[in-house]
Amino acid sequence: MADEYLEVPIQLRFGDMDINNHINNVQFARIFEESRVRSFATWLPERPKDFSLLVARQDIVFTAVLEYSLDPVTVRACVSRIGTTSFTLSLTLVDPAGTTCAVAETTMVSVDPATGRPTPVPDAVRSILESQLVVGAGLPVRS
Repeated sequence: MADEYLEVPIQLRFGDMDINNHINNVQFARIFEESRVRSFATWLPERPKDFSLLVARQDIVFTAVLEYSLDPVTVRACVSRIGTTSFTLSLTLVDPAGTTCAVAETTMVSVDPATGRPTPVPDAVRSILESQLVVGAGLPVRS
């Protein structure tokens, strides 16, 4: 289990702004995608050839407006759940001032590259995911 989140800096793009002069909500999905790619590059630099992933679900809770900045935002990434064929990443987007602007949970499914069907997460990958597991991470409980 991990004691802390992986911090991934992401540079905003001027074109991410909308007519209201803040980062468009659609762009949050792109920012979270980029943070997932960078997280996996850090956690699995030698990703097995037969290991393939698909996004099965992504939930985003928007908590504050994200203003454009030349300074990068930070996405704090961790694994919050590991199942047989899937696992969930918890991602928190923080602006340069330290304000949490959005929280996401992304469920990833391990698939057989030849068939596209779900397959158990390989043991070597499971071990790495377990090292990034943060208990209690995830979206706020809704009442």
